[in-house]
Amino acid sequence: MSHGDLNLRLWSLHPRYLDPKGLVALWREALLAQAVLAGRTRGYRHHPQLARFQACAAPGLAIAAYLGEVHAEAVRRGYRFDETRIGPGGPCAPLPVTLGQLEYEWEHLAAKLRARDPEWLRRFEAVAGPEPHPLFQALPGGIADWEVRARSSGTDAPTPRTSRPPRT
Repeated sequence: MSHGDLNLRLWSLHPRYLDPKGLVALWREALLAQAVLAGRTRGYRHHPQLARFQACAAPGLAIAAYLGEVHAEAVRRGYRFDETRIGPGGPCAPLPVTLGQLEYEWEHLAAKLRARDPEWLRRFEAVAGPEPHPLFQALPGGIADWEVRARSSGTDAPTPRTSRPPRT
């Protein structure tokens, strides 16, 4: 299986924006990422979506913190994701995410929701700028280098519909 066979998306956006199907997919994909980062699977070690976790001092702590927030969103919605599948956690410094990356992902998510769940998308019409996943701290900048690599290798989304500057 090539990288293109797995449409891995570890959203930088807050999980609240994901529709039910998207939240379940994120949970599964983040669990896979956790296994990759822990060396429990040989596949996808070089997938561009994992770069920011691999670059931090404690990738296992970072992905556990990421999964913890996805789990918290699931609990808020009344879902029963198995919290015991999250690896050992602990203090984890916020990871950087650029405003350009958040904007890119917001456009990408909006395109997915327009096709699969327009009613869910309408809930967020008034959002002037999306919040990042709580693990991330938003900073000025364009689309992340790892995203550009993923796009050029065909592992994820098309280019955004607009070229307007990031929302603030």
